[in-house]
Amino acid sequence: VSVTQQFNTTTSIGRLTLNMLLSFAQFEREVTGERIRDKIAASKQKGMWMGGLPPLGYDVANRKLAVNAAEAETVRHIYHRYTALKSVHALKLELDVSGVVSKARRDRNGNPTGAKPIAIGALYHILQNRLYRGEIAHKGKPYPGQHDAIIDEALWSEAQAILADNRVERTTRSKAFAPSLLAGLVYDGGGERMSPTHATKNGARYRYYVSQSLIKRGWVKPSESACRVPASDLEVLVEDQIHTLLQEPASILAFAGTTTVAAHNALIDQAAWLAQRWPELSASEKRGILGACLSRVEVKPDTIVIALRPLRLLEAIRGKLSPCQLDLSDEGPSAVLTMPVRVKRTGIANKLVIEGQSEIAIKPDRSLLRLIVQARHFHGLVTNSNGRSIRDLAEEAGVSPSYFTRVFRLSFLAPNITRAIVQGRQPAEFSAIKLMRAGQFGSRWSDQRRELGFD
Repeated sequence: VSVTQQFNTTTSIGRLTLNMLLSFAQFEREVTGERIRDKIAASKQKGMWMGGLPPLGYDVANRKLAVNAAEAETVRHIYHRYTALKSVHALKLELDVSGVVSKARRDRNGNPTGAKPIAIGALYHILQNRLYRGEIAHKGKPYPGQHDAIIDEALWSEAQAILADNRVERTTRSKAFAPSLLAGLVYDGGGERMSPTHATKNGARYRYYVSQSLIKRGWVKPSESACRVPASDLEVLVEDQIHTLLQEPASILAFAGTTTVAAHNALIDQAAWLAQRWPELSASEKRGILGACLSRVEVKPDTIVIALRPLRLLEAIRGKLSPCQLDLSDEGPSAVLTMPVRVKRTGIANKLVIEGQSEIAIKPDRSLLRLIVQARHFHGLVTNSNGRSIRDLAEEAGVSPSYFTRVFRLSFLAPNITRAIVQGRQPAEFSAIKLMRAGQFGSRWSDQRRELGFD
């Protein structure tokens, strides 16, 4: 067949001929690709360097890697300093201050490139590059190389151990200021991932789980199921479910399947022991257990669905869950826990309310506590005012007379209402805004409880 031959594709024989030629062309491309990949694999297994830009510490000589003595010392310095600092970010700052730069090169036109401060990503690559051990890696497997090593086995192993430890810390968020126990596990009703985020106001940090489409608002139109929920509320609800589950022998034994009576009793005792220890566990330990035992947490308008990995939960109960096992994949069988919970707006915030309960005792509301403290302070000013006017007292307190008056009347709240606010047992829909907008409430304590929704 001639390369320039034309085919009449309006006829069946012409279309057949064209399709046959296209099939053979595709076949030749695939065979060529397979041969090239096989050649590269065979060469790397022999320890041959297959080209590209040589890394810092090596030059190319006769199509092989040759050690650059000056740059090799820089590579060793990087490894030694990393094992001492145990932080890539701290290492980068130190290298930038000491003037350590990347490999100097020249492009095809002879223009100089490189010789710039080494980026964080490049440092991670240097610290994990097996070329420096005199090896060639192919598809995750190392093979003895035909070039000399720069880093000895002891230094390499120490650096890899530190990298592995730091990788676990990033997975468990153990060094985070306020670790998000459910990071990577939460989804909204539409299956969209909810990411942990936070806001800071007046020195207070407020954490949330927010749907991605709300975070990317302006680039992506938010879905109807997108939502934003308080992180602490959701984490407490999920923790309570796990803590309750650990104290239910029937559920634990259902996950365990058939085994001996002695094994059943031992498993129940281990679950009870973990339930007893749960409040004392650190955030890192809780994150490790939840990250391994939960497949996902789905926040729907009226329910929260928790998907469990029973086998991983049993490993956690038996104390066989190691940090290297932490992952957020959806592998393995799952069990589902469902809670009737709705998201309710209180003032400018959202709260999770369990159906059938008027309140969720999570922690005191800072805004309400601030009002109670201010009310007591203003009451003290009025008591010792010596006849001064409200305007003068408000000016002394640094607020308007109207605000002073509205907060001052809160000092006459019923003691059990004040106690509930201090202990965080107020109704879920009760907020500082609602309290300030309540207007005049009765002087009788029973009337106050009814008007403010505490009955």
